Amino acid sequence: MPISHARRLLRDAGLPKWALLLSLSTAFTVFLELFALPASLLIGPMVAAIALALTVGKGRLRVPLWPLQLGQVLVGLMMARTITPDILGTMVKDAPLFLLFIFSVIAIATGLGWLLTRWQVLPGTTAVWGSSPGGASAMVIMSEAYGADARLVAFMQYLRVVFVAVGASVISRLWVAADGAEPPPLILFPEVDWPALAATMAFAALCAYSVRRLRIQGGMIIVPLFLGAFLQGVGLLRIELPMWLLAIAYALVGWSIGLRFTRSILSHVARALPRVSACIVLLMALCGCMAAALHVFAGIDPLTAYLATSPGGADSVAIIAASSDVDVPFVMAMQTGRFLVILLIGPMLARFIARRSGLAEGPV
Repeated sequence: MPISHARRLLRDAGLPKWALLLSLSTAFTVFLELFALPASLLIGPMVAAIALALTVGKGRLRVPLWPLQLGQVLVGLMMARTITPDILGTMVKDAPLFLLFIFSVIAIATGLGWLLTRWQVLPGTTAVWGSSPGGASAMVIMSEAYGADARLVAFMQYLRVVFVAVGASVISRLWVAADGAEPPPLILFPEVDWPALAATMAFAALCAYSVRRLRIQGGMIIVPLFLGAFLQGVGLLRIELPMWLLAIAYALVGWSIGLRFTRSILSHVARALPRVSACIVLLMALCGCMAAALHVFAGIDPLTAYLATSPGGADSVAIIAASSDVDVPFVMAMQTGRFLVILLIGPMLARFIARRSGLAEGPV
């Protein structure tokens, strides 16, 4: 094959652009890691994809469907891995307390999402999904499955991740300043249990294939999360997800979102930024008030209460809690319980708010 013909095939396949995207993603991720931002493995590729999408005219890249769906399933399994017997036991032990505060945070977040919808800051159910205090990556994937604009949902979710991570880190550091504790380092290539990894990947592929064949709405997150947690709980599956594999999954999801950004979407984001930021700060303040109530009426120590009621960013809260003198099972039980509840009722809430607001979902 002539060299010129080979170069043309590579160019037509978009390989130079993919190489550029990979390089930019690595650079952004490393930069964000310097600030210990927990969501850097997803935000870095997403920002890189946005930058490339806004500068490249013809021949826009698109993440292939099968790798993207497998990446989404791996995110679901990552969530399933956090649902341990200890966390479930803590949730069952204090079920009334957990339900009260879980639904209170969800009600506040949904109310703010409704206001953003009524003010037409964001279209249709996008504001509701963007305000949902669950796992950010899962909320973005679920929102797209239910017709919201995943680009704007990602903007709201990851903006809140940054706000919550910074706020929780500052409060944690001030509270335990004498400890000098540092967040655990990111280990990209840990030791791997290869048989468990092979079983995990086979299960992930089976989930992706089944959800695709059965056309289960939102199933790329829901099926691996619940089924994976069940199989893990009964000892039939050990979910092995080394960080390099999760980095690939996060990159696929981040690229899928970022590559669909346009100048009009970015302009809309810029206009919405002040009001969305104000709602996030208000949500954090109200959750802080709830943490104070949890301390006063339930005797939970203040830092544990604050981290437990922090609105979303469960992965960032987990990292901060692990390096602080807090009741980690309680914190993670509250965060996990809220995530599971919003996963189950999120679609119903979004449809209810859309009907009450009289606004239909649609692109910007």
